[in-house]
Amino acid sequence: MIEIYGQHDCQYCMYSKKLCEEQKLDYKYFDVGTDITINEFKEMFPDTKTVPQIKVDGVHIGGYSDLQRKVLMPWVVPARPAKKPK
Repeated sequence: MIEIYGQHDCQYCMYSKKLCEEQKLDYKYFDVGTDITINEFKEMFPDTKTVPQIKVDGVHIGGYSDLQRKVLMPWVVPARPAKKPK
């Protein structure tokens, strides 16, 4: 399952949702400030300051470009190591 944490006015958040829909992937979208608080977002992703932030099967993979690599080019080594959930 893919979890996308974003905001309604974020272009890359919308791209992330569209990519999941085009690839027929199950995902849940959480609007920061509506579905979860900003403080909850900061606790989940303490080292990040941007949206979207994306988890795949509970593991934080990064943002939109990381989702693109994982979905469209799974054979490519990640640009940075995935962060393990706390």
